[in-house]
Amino acid sequence: MKNTIQQYKPFFLFLLKFVVFYMIFTFLYKFYLNQFEVESNEVDAITEFVAHQTENTLQFFGKDCKVVKHDTQASYKVIYYNSYLARIIEGCNAISVIILFASFVFAFSSNFKTTFLFILFGSVLVFILNIFRIALLTVGLYYYPEYEEFFHNIVFPLVIYGVVFILWIVWVIKFSAYAKRN
Repeated sequence: MKNTIQQYKPFFLFLLKFVVFYMIFTFLYKFYLNQFEVESNEVDAITEFVAHQTENTLQFFGKDCKVVKHDTQASYKVIYYNSYLARIIEGCNAISVIILFASFVFAFSSNFKTTFLFILFGSVLVFILNIFRIALLTVGLYYYPEYEEFFHNIVFPLVIYGVVFILWIVWVIKFSAYAKRN
């Protein structure tokens, strides 16, 4: 048993670092979310920020868009050319994806500065792409409402997770402790 653990020590170390980082930051995020009462239709500040940045993005490109607080749900309505097309809820703010991204990078961490900067850069990139994802989803729903499920459940998650996957590959090949050994 000891020989097996020693043989697979890098894997077990990766797994331990990943799980610990993921659990800590998921716990912190849940602690943050518990400050808001979903039953009272309160929306967390990050989701509110994403909603307003989506509105700003669409308006920047000359689109008629408003984002308004939902009356009966903990969400924001996206009103595009006077049509209520989408809701922005807590799950739309990309924080869970960012925690997953950062956990993997941390698990393959090299030195603190490189790891921190890569997590910061990647998180900002994912966050910005997520805002564009919601904006493009809104436009897509306006012109092609029959493809709502395809856009929401397949295309746009594929884009976000695809970018995260590419960032992971870049991290492992170029910056991680593993890349430095080989």
